[in-house]
Amino acid sequence: MTDTSAPEQSPNNGPANVEVDTSYEDDSSYGDELSSYTASLTSSVLEYRQENGRRYHGFRDGAYLLPNDETENDRLDMLHEIFLMLLNRKLYLAPIKKPQRAIDLATGTGIWAIDFADLHPQAEVIGCDLSPTQPSLVPPNVKFLVDDIESEWAYERDPFDFIHARFLAGSIKDFGRLIKQCYRSVKPGGWVEFQDWDGYPVSEDGSLNGTDLQRYYDEVSGAFEKAGYEVSPGPKLEKWFKDAGFVNIHVQKFILPYGVWPKDPHLKKIGAWNQAQAEANGFEGAALAALTRYKNWSKEDVILLASQARADGRKRNIHSLFYFYVVYGQRPEN
Repeated sequence: MTDTSAPEQSPNNGPANVEVDTSYEDDSSYGDELSSYTASLTSSVLEYRQENGRRYHGFRDGAYLLPNDETENDRLDMLHEIFLMLLNRKLYLAPIKKPQRAIDLATGTGIWAIDFADLHPQAEVIGCDLSPTQPSLVPPNVKFLVDDIESEWAYERDPFDFIHARFLAGSIKDFGRLIKQCYRSVKPGGWVEFQDWDGYPVSEDGSLNGTDLQRYYDEVSGAFEKAGYEVSPGPKLEKWFKDAGFVNIHVQKFILPYGVWPKDPHLKKIGAWNQAQAEANGFEGAALAALTRYKNWSKEDVILLASQARADGRKRNIHSLFYFYVVYGQRPEN
């Protein structure tokens, strides 16, 4: 059974400061270093939207602003590896024991659900998403559904021992309602765990201020917010869990650097992977639909902004990082 003890990184606030690796004289060796770290459906569901050279989901068209093509799926699997590194190879932190029924909300490529099904072969595992992009060869105890998790659920009739959701920032408009749905759909004594970002990067030394990298996140996050999406759910999860009625709520906050500037080897590795996923068309993929649909940008202007952000991200004197939250709570036994 998986080890659910606390990761080594500080469980509440992360390190007070992340020390910068100053052993490099310039940015010329960045590329080499980065490479060393990162060596049954209806026809409407498959009628994908093609836009600006990317593919988007067809079911509930427009409800999700990121692509669902192979490029994006590869990036999501890279993020899965990043989260595993961040949590010391743990899929979850909630103290669940021998779950019989579990669901992964907005499962994406299905990689978390597949890993969970392998870890808990006695459990029935469901992964749901707007896009049917998951593999067909999966463990016998996992199945995937096309569903909109912001619509009304029917899972209350057959509740779960464990409900998991990860990286829903920018895809959900009403997290409070969603978490209340989770409460109604988990068994008494069962657990719900959300893992998510504060979507705005920061720098402890102010080096991010005024950069194109900061401007990218300001513009893109602003477009998502204009469309009605919550881009920084991480810091608010604890309140939403309390409002829904959960007890035994635990909050753990992690530092997720961008780039290889930290001196600490573990943070350096995570930062390298984070930068690699962003450079794997992550900048363009996150920005294209949001900026062209909601801020009337041209495709060319979006690509220019993404390239400027990418260039800033390669500068070792810009020490940007994100905060990532893991919050889990229990539905009372009675």
